[in-house]
Amino acid sequence: MFIEQLKRVVENTEGGVGALVMGLDGIAVETFVRPGSEVDINTIGMEFSFILTQVKKAAEILKVGQLDEISIKAEQLILVIRMLSDDYFVAVTMSADGNFGKCRFLLRLVAPQLIAQL
Repeated sequence: MFIEQLKRVVENTEGGVGALVMGLDGIAVETFVRPGSEVDINTIGMEFSFILTQVKKAAEILKVGQLDEISIKAEQLILVIRMLSDDYFVAVTMSADGNFGKCRFLLRLVAPQLIAQL
């Protein structure tokens, strides 16, 4: 269902490793991982879905508006998360030297298609 959009983002982002559409409950709807990659995109998504829920609540408490996007840069990977609805998000992982800007751009392009399929 979402695989074509996820694949397009990962394969067109330098350093792209994997992507998923997931609910805030930590259940993946669809995943794509570049062949040969050892990244466990499901576990990454599950762990960060909890953090995303907390950030979303903080944004509501502080009345700064709805959460749109969050990025996490770690020593070995970059994770870009974009909200699709109140309950679903898309996340892309890339290597630490991946093209962060292009990933964000591609996510903005495919988000409307993903939302239409929810």
